[in-house]
Amino acid sequence: MAEALDLQADEREALLAIYEGDDAFKEIDATRFQYKYGEDDDCKSFLVEIEWGDDYPLEKPVINMEMFYNRNLIPAVKEKIRSVLMEEAEQWLGCGMTYNLFECLKEHLDELTCEQPDLIVVESPDLNTIGVSAIHISDSSDIKKKEPKKEQLTKAQKRRQWDRADHKGDRPRGWNWVDIVKHLSQTGHKEQQSAESNANNTIFQPLNS
Repeated sequence: MAEALDLQADEREALLAIYEGDDAFKEIDATRFQYKYGEDDDCKSFLVEIEWGDDYPLEKPVINMEMFYNRNLIPAVKEKIRSVLMEEAEQWLGCGMTYNLFECLKEHLDELTCEQPDLIVVESPDLNTIGVSAIHISDSSDIKKKEPKKEQLTKAQKRRQWDRADHKGDRPRGWNWVDIVKHLSQTGHKEQQSAESNANNTIFQPLNS
């Protein structure tokens, strides 16, 4: 076991140096490493995780394909990738092999993913499994804040607004000015009515003789 730990330390140092600056490579911890193949928006993209046991590299590493990233990868493709890695690992027992395993997949990507469909079908969640509480429902008050309610106008109201404008959305100068003649005629008529009303309500007192 001591020999295995020494070999692991040397291989870890080599891996970090080789993959420095490579965004596809990721060290999860001292004994787990991941490598991503393809782009995120590619349905044939996948992630491989290699985990070292206590006796690695005197024994084969654990190959993990069951990450969330691989949720759309069909089982046949996962099994094919795992099989290729296990076959490759057999040839490197006793030696650091993580780099060789990651690199051997690059040479067979098209062959390994040929059965993967180009169209990804996303399954609906099973409410009996995850529970109704897992579904997030947006607060209606938040929606109202984000989307202010617009005034609903009838066709006639919209037409009147359009006629008041210059048909470009701008109202002409003086659209809200008061018609002076009409205003004065209405005001004068009201003042005349008020004067007549006051006269009718006047109480005449008899003069003292």
